[in-house]
Amino acid sequence: MTDPQRINIGKQHPAAYKVLIALSSEVEEAAAAAGLDPLLVELLRIRTSQINGCAFCLRMHTRDALKKGENPDRIAVLPGWAETGYFSETDRAALRLTEAITRVPDGHVSDEDFNAAAAVLTADQVSAIAWLATVMNAFNRVAITSRYPVGS
Repeated sequence: MTDPQRINIGKQHPAAYKVLIALSSEVEEAAAAAGLDPLLVELLRIRTSQINGCAFCLRMHTRDALKKGENPDRIAVLPGWAETGYFSETDRAALRLTEAITRVPDGHVSDEDFNAAAAVLTADQVSAIAWLATVMNAFNRVAITSRYPVGS
């Protein structure tokens, strides 16, 4: 899916893209400082990209997760995470919050979704997850808008 008339917005405004990359690095550090497992961080990125349909980011973060040692079965069942036994209480709370943030147009982040996360996660973890979802949604929009190529 390529269109020669599409503009790669990251290349068109590289300073803005560099700020997004710097924000992503800062958020990753905050997630680590909050005690979030790096594998969970990749799963949250994958799940956000699944919801948004961003093939470029899906490929990148699936590869990253596998390199870090993620179980392929967990990646395979990620869209149905709530129906499996593969995910811990922390994973489930993080995935639920990430989905709510990503699906803001479907009803905002409900008190039910937020409170369910806050019941399991620390304030630092809730904040880091919210920032992870926010940044991943931004990257998805950059890649989708620019139609980053995936495959042949």
